[in-house]
Amino acid sequence: MAQKTGRKPLGKNKRKHDIMLRFNDKELGMVKKILASYDLDFEKRGIAAPFLRRLILDKEMVEEKKLPDFSAKLIYQINKIGININQLTTVARAKNLRSPSAKLESEVERANELLMGIMELLNEKLHK
Repeated sequence: MAQKTGRKPLGKNKRKHDIMLRFNDKELGMVKKILASYDLDFEKRGIAAPFLRRLILDKEMVEEKKLPDFSAKLIYQINKIGININQLTTVARAKNLRSPSAKLESEVERANELLMGIMELLNEKLHK
């Protein structure tokens, strides 16, 4: 009986999820240099993905540098506020409103003060 050749079936470990990565020219050049440093040919099919997977998955998670959950949610909300401010600015420019109302200016200043306070608290929490 002839021995079966080829790759072993993955069974339960079959990879069915994918993540697409896009690189600019400089980043792709860096990936190629990293592969070359391990004597791997980027142009050869089936080389880059397993190497990058192993490179990522063999790393241990760094817990102390991870932001607390509340700060990730906070950053998301701050980002949404920034988007709203940009939208208001766009509307004001479209309507040729050269100087926004004093109330809007004071609200933006107050928001900036609050954001600075939040950033200081986050820095204190991260450095403890």
